[in-house]
Formats: sequence, C-alpha cells, structure tokens
Amino acid sequence: MGASGLGSGLANCINLSNLTLKLRSNQIGAMGASGLGSALANCINLSNLTLNLFSNQIGAMGASGLGSALANCINLSNLTLKLRSNQIGDEGASGLGSGLANCINLSNLTLDLSFNQIGAMGASGLGSGLANCINLSNLTLNLFSNQIGDEGASGLGSGLANSINLSNLTLDLQQKQFICFGL
Repeated sequence: MGASGLGSGLANCINLSNLTLKLRSNQIGAMGASGLGSALANCINLSNLTLNLFSNQIGAMGASGLGSALANCINLSNLTLKLRSNQIGDEGASGLGSGLANCINLSNLTLDLSFNQIGAMGASGLGSGLANCINLSNLTLNLFSNQIGDEGASGLGSGLANSINLSNLTLDLQQKQFICFGL
C-alpha cells in the first residue's frame, strides 16, 4: 500500500522528467510494484527513470504489472530497472519484456534481473520484447544466477539480433550450469 500511495502522489507530478526511486528491501510485493508502475505511467514527460526494487518479493505478477505500466511511458529514453532477487521467474521476465517492447524511444537501458529464477522461456520472452526497442543503443543486461540455459541464451540472442542500433552491450549470463553456444 505504501508503494502504491507513493506512486499516486508522483502521478500528479506531470512535468517530472527525471526520477530516481530507491526502494530496496521494503517488502513492496506484487500489488505495490504494479501500483507504483501504474502511477508512473501518468508521468507523461518522464524521460529518465531509475527504479531500484531489489529484494521486494514482487514476483511474476509484480514484474508483469510493472512492465505493462512502463509500456505507457512513451517518452522514456533512459531506464535503469533493478529487480534483483524478486522471484519473477519466466512469466515475470516475459511480461516485463512485453511491456518494454512498447518503449520504442528507449536508447539506454540497464536491467538487473539476477537471482530471479528465470528459465529459458523467460529469457526468450525478454529477448522478444527487447527486439522491438529499435532505438536502443546502450544495453546492460544482468541475468546471472538464473537458469536460462542454452535455449534461453539462444532466444535472448535472437531478440538482440534485431537491435540494429545497439552500439554498447554488457551482458552477464553467468549461470550455475554451463551454457553451450555450440561453438
């Protein structure tokens, strides 16, 4: 309720163009993350957003809700989203990817999705969403300590192959299991 309330207050800040929120380890949960995201979607002039939601138990529903809300932030050009250790899984990663697919003006994106129980389907879904971010030039993607495996790495790579304007890429896929790229 607190995160949703904070978001409701921020939703009235219609001229806001830069926002940094650090809400790490606050037990926000799925409803709080979705509510915060929905409120931020009303900030139509928002172009720079940093949102740190490390360790907040937002789960798949919260990540998907946040992704859907961010899809409405059409003027976002710089986004840093830190969702480390939130058990978002495949469904949450795919939902987040679907939402980000609508953020066509994004040029700089940093996503920290480490320690989130993301498998092959989630990594592929995220890659599919990022494929639509045609103006993306700088991407930092942290997916370490998940279970994306060979198939997920391949699906992610297929999506990133469509990012023709990408000039800087930092990709961390460190896993407990070895990923074989078929070299």
